[in-house]
Amino acid sequence: MKFKRLFSRALAAAPGRLHMAAHSHHLWPDCTRDAHIQAWEDGVTLADRKWDKVFGEVWPTAQKNVAKELNLPSHETVVFGPNTHSLILSLVSAFPKAPVKVLTTDGEFHSFRRQSARWAEAGLFEVETVPLEPAADFQERFLARAKAGGHDLIFVSHVFFKTGQVFEKVFELGRLAKPEGPWVVVDGYHGFLVVPTDLKRWADRVFYLGGGYKYAMAGEGAAFMHAPPGYGPRPAATGWYAEFGDLEGPPGGVGYARDATRFLGATFDPSGLYRFNATFQMLADEGLSTKAVAAHVEGLQRQLIDCIESGQAGPLKDAELLNPLDDSRPHARFLAFRHPKAQDWKQKLMEAGAVTDVRDDVLRIGLSLYHDPEDIDRFCSVAKQSLSGARKSRR
Repeated sequence: MKFKRLFSRALAAAPGRLHMAAHSHHLWPDCTRDAHIQAWEDGVTLADRKWDKVFGEVWPTAQKNVAKELNLPSHETVVFGPNTHSLILSLVSAFPKAPVKVLTTDGEFHSFRRQSARWAEAGLFEVETVPLEPAADFQERFLARAKAGGHDLIFVSHVFFKTGQVFEKVFELGRLAKPEGPWVVVDGYHGFLVVPTDLKRWADRVFYLGGGYKYAMAGEGAAFMHAPPGYGPRPAATGWYAEFGDLEGPPGGVGYARDATRFLGATFDPSGLYRFNATFQMLADEGLSTKAVAAHVEGLQRQLIDCIESGQAGPLKDAELLNPLDDSRPHARFLAFRHPKAQDWKQKLMEAGAVTDVRDDVLRIGLSLYHDPEDIDRFCSVAKQSLSGARKSRR
């Protein structure tokens, strides 16, 4: 397929590798190498004046890329950080009371799961968890608990990282949000550039977290948060970068920027933003919208499901597909297969040169622009040979 040419360096770096984990560590397109080198060149050429370019050109371009993708009214509500964990720390530190009563799920990514558990141990959080299963009525159950009230912070994913479930009604939670609480925080990492998302209606009520490591193809260092105006004006965890620009605060006290940079920390590596912008420019140059990329991937996902169901991928046919395709509904960029042998399968596939990943008993297979129908056929062949052999060896 023509899109492989966009990833020629990554594919050539390991010619025998069949990388089926685009949802985990997305391969970098060629344009990001040029961008990374440009960051280095700017560092040595501009030296101290590098930050003039970063904050005068690179940063606002990245903000505008996010704002355009999410249809935000203003790019100034977007702030970047080295990872979503750092942004969560800053966000929660801005909440005006403690302990914070939290509503969440048992399917959140570790950046929040672990931290919230520790905050609960420390008496800073009181956490109520809604289980993802049964999946059939999850949305209704979660919305009902949220509407019942009594929470200060509602934190939930748009697309769940383990199962690939899509919380289609997640932004309806914005109806409940108030500056004094509850705050609604949507983890959009597995939905950004996957599920077309329009936040215009909810931009003044909902926080949104995302980043470049997955489907923005930019690697580390380009996490971001959309922060609605008026929510958390004075984070307690704050760095000196948050005091630039138009400040507000008590006389003689600590001042904060009025826009989303109020959540900034301190000095950071800007190279991720260079790569982030490069991938957006590549997508624009190729005429590839989120919808177009999703259509490409969906065709491959259907081929893979058919291949597995017909037995061409060996024992994978025995696994339960947790997120089947439905023409009328948005879908994750990966397929999640539950089976007791998922951990073993992942290892056997890796040894055979096919990279997938596993979470507990769920094998995840993620596809992207650098895959084509031939890759699906090859993966099924590898799976049948490597996994069938593994099963026989236990008898």
